[in-house]
Amino acid sequence: MSRSTRVIWDDALTSYDFGPSHPLAPVRVELTMALARELGVLDKVELTGCAPATEDELATVHTRDYIEAVKRVSASGVPDLMVGLGTTDNPAFKGVHEASALIAGASLAAARAVWRGEAEHAVNVAGGLHHAMPSAASGFCVYNDPALAIDWLLAQGAGKVAYVDVDVHHGDGVQTVFYDDPRVLTISLHESPRTLFPGTGFPQETGADGTAVNVALPAGCGDAGWLRAFHAVVPPLLREFQPEVLVTQQGCDSHALDPLANLMLSLDGQRAAYAALHRLAHETAGGRWIAVGGGGYEIVQVVPRAWTHLIAEAAGHPLDPATPTGEQWRRLVRERTGETPPLTMSDGRRPEFSDLSGGYDPADPIDRAIIATRNAVFPLHGLDPMP
Repeated sequence: MSRSTRVIWDDALTSYDFGPSHPLAPVRVELTMALARELGVLDKVELTGCAPATEDELATVHTRDYIEAVKRVSASGVPDLMVGLGTTDNPAFKGVHEASALIAGASLAAARAVWRGEAEHAVNVAGGLHHAMPSAASGFCVYNDPALAIDWLLAQGAGKVAYVDVDVHHGDGVQTVFYDDPRVLTISLHESPRTLFPGTGFPQETGADGTAVNVALPAGCGDAGWLRAFHAVVPPLLREFQPEVLVTQQGCDSHALDPLANLMLSLDGQRAAYAALHRLAHETAGGRWIAVGGGGYEIVQVVPRAWTHLIAEAAGHPLDPATPTGEQWRRLVRERTGETPPLTMSDGRRPEFSDLSGGYDPADPIDRAIIATRNAVFPLHGLDPMP
């Protein structure tokens, strides 16, 4: 299904490092790339480097004053709480501007490759910093690389861009940037803001003409409920919107083992979501697909396997879930983390779901979440909210 896939990578992307006790550990992307390399996934893609985003590029989304503040913190390491740097979530560190600009540059490189036809799909697993606001850091995020990539696509002449965010946390920064822009459809599936940071992402947040879409799922939702919600909301909206490019944020912190959230997906359920997004990119966006990473704080059992599956899916060569992880990678895991590595690329689940078209249960909290979203936005797109 895929003609060409480009993966953007530079070892310096691991310099986005808030310190040894911070949950956003850069070793998670190091282990991802090592696993993808060992399993031959990187042999199926074009691996290219990137340059940091320039200040002018960053200023398309972020204010100049904010960029200057980040640069001052970067030079000194001294916190600036006025812009959110120096908090528990976003500790100040020397080099923070350079590290953040490189991640932004990687997502911009992915956007350029897809828009210019150099690759059909492009992946930046180090990206997905979707909480960063135009003038403040937030939620482990300094510069909002997916928003920068989308803004670049619009500046090149893209008439419509769709953004689908499957991170367990609401994609609030990207929604904020494009909330009143009808050219950008943002869809976020996340744990309910009543129980999880950032406290936004209710169905009633609908943006310009219903182009902000939020599916707020109850804590405890697993594969069957999550996939039911995804298929009840995402495909019909993408088919109606018909974007020129699909951008997806692939946070894997919806997994049951993730320590920072309360959804219960398996690795196999997440794989099913990757495959669905891949199909939708071809069906609705001419195959143009840009995928970025995001959250994911179970750094051995989940993140490397999830995003290796993502790259393999984007490359058009999905991995058999029974594939062994490889002894060399397992040794690296033990050396770098001291943890026991997983043996295969699966949690041993068979993700199945029932489609909403078969009817819905108003007493079921997942179905109530689905219907709340469909009621809020489907009529604005000329779609029937009822199954």
